[in-house]
Amino acid sequence: MLLTKTLQEIASAIDAKLLGEPQCEITAVLPLNRSHEKAISFVNDTKYLDQLTDIKLGALIVNTSIQKKLPANFEIPILLVQDTYLAYAKVAQLFDSTPVPNPTISDKAAVAASATIGKNVYIGDFVSIGANVSIGDNSVIEAGTVIAQDAKVGVNCRIYSNASLYHSVEIGDNCIIHANAVIGSDGFGYANEQGEWVKIPQVGTVVIGNKVEIGAHTAIDRGAMDNTIIEDGVILDNHIHIAHNVQIGKNTAIAGCTAVAGSAKIGSYCTIAGRVSIIGHLDVCDKVHITACTFVNKSITTPGVYSSATTFQPNKDWQKSAVRFRQLDDMWRKLKSLEKEIRNLKEENNKDE
Repeated sequence: MLLTKTLQEIASAIDAKLLGEPQCEITAVLPLNRSHEKAISFVNDTKYLDQLTDIKLGALIVNTSIQKKLPANFEIPILLVQDTYLAYAKVAQLFDSTPVPNPTISDKAAVAASATIGKNVYIGDFVSIGANVSIGDNSVIEAGTVIAQDAKVGVNCRIYSNASLYHSVEIGDNCIIHANAVIGSDGFGYANEQGEWVKIPQVGTVVIGNKVEIGAHTAIDRGAMDNTIIEDGVILDNHIHIAHNVQIGKNTAIAGCTAVAGSAKIGSYCTIAGRVSIIGHLDVCDKVHITACTFVNKSITTPGVYSSATTFQPNKDWQKSAVRFRQLDDMWRKLKSLEKEIRNLKEENNKDE
C-alpha cells in the first residue's frame, strides 16, 4: 500500500517551516541518488550540495545553514528545521511500511489457559506462551516465539520471530525485540570444586523498561541473585551480550558485538560503539561515549569520550609493532636503569663542582 502525505501534514508532524506548496503530495523518503518528484530527502552536510544539480525531488529537509548555501534559483520545496537528521527520522516514521498483522491468535499457537492476553493482540504460528504469562494490549508476538511461565510483556510491544523470553522476565511498554533475541538465559555463574564446575542457579530475572529496543541475536542474562535491569529508552544493537546483574541506565545506546560482563553498571545517556569490551563489577557514569573496540577494565567516573583501540596498519608494520609491544617491559626497565645512572652521574658532577 502506497502511503501519501501532503507537505503540510509532514511539516506539522515534524514542526518544520514549509517553503513551498502545502498540498504537494509525498509518497516516499529516499536518498538523493534515488529520488523522484514525489520523494522527500534531506541534506545535513554541504558536501552533498553538488548532488542537488538537476535533481527531481518533491521536497528537501534542511537547516538554516544549509539553506543559505542553496543556489539562488533552487525551486524544490523546503522543510526548514533545526535538526535535519532528527526530522528525517520522524518523516521516515510517517512512511514506515513494516507490516502490522491484524489482531488474532493462531490456532497453531500454544497458549496456556492461565495466561492473560490483552486486547487487539496478535499471536503468530507456533508461538508458545507459558503459564501465568501476561501480554499487554496491542502487542504483536510473531511466529516461533517462546514466552516462558510468569513472564510479562507490556502494551504496544512487538516481538519478532523466534525470540525467547525465559521465565519471570518483565518487558515494559512500547518495546521492540528482534528475531532470535534471548532474554533471561542463565548468567555464567559457576564455582569450582577440585577442577569440576558447580553451577550456581540464577534466581534473579531480567527487568526491561519502556521504549526499549533489543536487536537480533542479542542475549541478556538473568541475574544470579538480584536482577539484570535495562532502563527506559535503552537501544541495543544486534549481537550484543549483557551478562548477569548488569544495569544499564535510561536512553543509553550500545552498538553491535559489544559485551558487558557481570555486575557492571552503565549510566544513563551513554553511547557505546561496536565491539567494546566492558569487564565486570565496574561503573560507567552518565554521558560517556566509548569508541569502537575499546577495552574498559576500570570504572569511568567522569563524562567524556574514551578510546583504547589502535588503528589498523599494513600487516608487516603491525607484526613489527606487535614484537615491539612485547618488548615494552624490557625497554621500560632499561629506561629506568638509564635514568638512575644519569641521576647518579649528575649527583657526582655536582659534588665535583
